[in-house]
Amino acid sequence: MSKIVVLGAGMVGKAIAIDLSKKHQVLAADIDQDSLDYLSKNYSIETVGVNLMEEESISRLVAGCDLVVSAVPGFMGFDTVHTVIEAGKNIVDISFMPEDFMELNALAAQKGVTAITDCGVAPGMPNMIVGYYNEMMEVENFEYVVGGLPRVKVYPFYYKAPFSPIDVIEEYTRPARYIEKGQLLTKPAMSEPELMFFEKVGTLEAFYTDGLRSLLANMQHIPNMREKTLRYPGHIQLILALKTAGFFRKTPITINNTAIRPIDFTSKVLINDWKLGPEEPEFTVMRIEISGRQDGQNKKIVYDLYDEYDAGSKLSSMARTTGFTATACAELILQGRFAGKGVFPPELIGMDGDNFHFVMDYLAERKVNYKKTETNL
Repeated sequence: MSKIVVLGAGMVGKAIAIDLSKKHQVLAADIDQDSLDYLSKNYSIETVGVNLMEEESISRLVAGCDLVVSAVPGFMGFDTVHTVIEAGKNIVDISFMPEDFMELNALAAQKGVTAITDCGVAPGMPNMIVGYYNEMMEVENFEYVVGGLPRVKVYPFYYKAPFSPIDVIEEYTRPARYIEKGQLLTKPAMSEPELMFFEKVGTLEAFYTDGLRSLLANMQHIPNMREKTLRYPGHIQLILALKTAGFFRKTPITINNTAIRPIDFTSKVLINDWKLGPEEPEFTVMRIEISGRQDGQNKKIVYDLYDEYDAGSKLSSMARTTGFTATACAELILQGRFAGKGVFPPELIGMDGDNFHFVMDYLAERKVNYKKTETNL
């Protein structure tokens, strides 16, 4: 039995801690005592209340563990991973940090640490899938669309956030990078919306976001790559209005002699309106498309994911699909299946067919099912 420290006990961190506690000794750390109390009262999980923005606190926490899983908000992600690597501990991270985590690669290699980053549903599984097929075929086109949405649409946003609103806003403001005909291009986030139909959901709106991340470097030989986020139609027009009006700006303004960043104010206001209820029905939908040539034949591979809130475990779909991807990769490290030293995004994990199938089987055992369709063109 391994000892694992899970940093962050929010919606996704909770799912990670619960899953890993079935086989391992788990310590969950967070500043939110209510989240910790839920875990300690309902599961065999040790908890500790701590401010995870304090480097020394993290260093003390992880000192005696075998593995760390970081489920902190994105703005804390880079510093958290850096601290854990400095402590010489292997780590799996889902934080969706804005910084380039590959800047920590040399340090991780020097410390003999295995760090798997961006290890969620997306980014995460699309990376792993394209990494796997990149080893078997000449990939010419790769794209995916993804969204986590409430089952019931509530005016005006038609949206609930399964994680921190500031991370969602970051997704809406970060310029979107993509590759077209071998050229790296950039568009504003939320640009080029298009309507797409999904069988169990209906019509959703897809728009550019910056989800390719490490794929831009590790899969730059693929001539066409793009990623889009899915929302209910109408949501993005309202977000664009807020953005245009300055509600997402990071330069402080002064109100009644108090300096405040508009993005912090907006996040605080939206947190209640966007907060997903503990048992609120929601779903995750994703479509990953890969096309290219294999053995002289043009092929197209499509993976479809549709997953819903699980009433039995009372875990949201986004928490399960994200968290279980992370715990699958945690098991790769704990079982000695992957032992590379340095920082590894999921596409590098998926290049090994055994690792890829291990993760897919692990998710299927937890009823997170990716439906594959393969056609010759």
